[in-house]
Amino acid sequence: MKDIRNYSLLAHNTFGIDAKCSRFLEYESVEEARQIVSLLTEADQPLLILGGGSNLLLTGDYAGTVLHSAIMGIEVLDNKTLAAAEGDDALCNPDWVFLSCGSGEVFDDVVAYAVEHGYHGAENLSIIPGEVGASAVQNIGAYGVEAKDIIYKVEAVEIDTGRVVVFDNADCEYSYRQSKFKHDWKDKYLVTHVVYRLQKTFRPDLDYGNIRSALEAKHIAEPTAQQLRDVIIEIREAKLPDPKVLGNAGSFFMNPIVEKAKYEELAALYPGMPHYTIDESHEKIPAGWMIDQCGWKGKSLGRAGVHDKQALVIVNRGGATGEEIVKLCKTIQDDVKQKFGIEIHPEVNVK
Repeated sequence: MKDIRNYSLLAHNTFGIDAKCSRFLEYESVEEARQIVSLLTEADQPLLILGGGSNLLLTGDYAGTVLHSAIMGIEVLDNKTLAAAEGDDALCNPDWVFLSCGSGEVFDDVVAYAVEHGYHGAENLSIIPGEVGASAVQNIGAYGVEAKDIIYKVEAVEIDTGRVVVFDNADCEYSYRQSKFKHDWKDKYLVTHVVYRLQKTFRPDLDYGNIRSALEAKHIAEPTAQQLRDVIIEIREAKLPDPKVLGNAGSFFMNPIVEKAKYEELAALYPGMPHYTIDESHEKIPAGWMIDQCGWKGKSLGRAGVHDKQALVIVNRGGATGEEIVKLCKTIQDDVKQKFGIEIHPEVNVK
């Protein structure tokens, strides 16, 4: 267990903001997580539960205590044992594979492990930054797949009591980039493990974005899981900057979901506007497209800027403060609202 005062968070946020927290607590097991919550006092407030920092923007030093998981490990659970424990014979399905992963594991390492061992369903989530615990909190997603599609259970320690609790997928109330951990359960639990349910049968999802065209360019008609993962990594790396080179938190804004009538109004004004149908009443419009239409792609406001290959990404061009990045965020929001009549909201957690 680590317990450090006046700790620099530079290595714990991909925006590259050199801010400090009053106290940093890190746990390597469920037992240490329970020990840590028993030590917390009012002086530790406000708490910040931190993963890899790939979805975080610090606007200054953090006055409270930061909690971080260093619980590692990837374990294949026995279906029959799990079925007996759950009282559900359906879990014996020979096509299903259950991976119990420590919340401190890098999420993409889990995807790589799954692909290597022939466990499928996570390929489209390749190279999303962050840790396993955050996948369950943020409901990360890409290329038509979300973490909720593969999460079976989430194990956690309740901060107020030190109890070990287990949540089913349905308990977490997942929706687009949302979960109960971000609202009703905010700062109430330390995630210790996430159990993912994958399949041995490979059923590739190729219909989102430019996956098919990227495969066709390689003359691949029926990709293997590794080929699909490789292509998705290439697509993401081509349009998303490496945070080690240019500080960023990936997609800064969530793609707004609008009523059908609003979409049709805009589609008449902007023929060919990209969109994704959510249901018969709602459409998702890419925020990056709207930001690009507002002329922000590749532009800067001081030391903060918009990436020249992907307008959804705000970057630290060197030495930018959190306040500078927030100023750019708000300016972009105002421009999108004025041009399209749509409010876009940060996916990034601003502290």
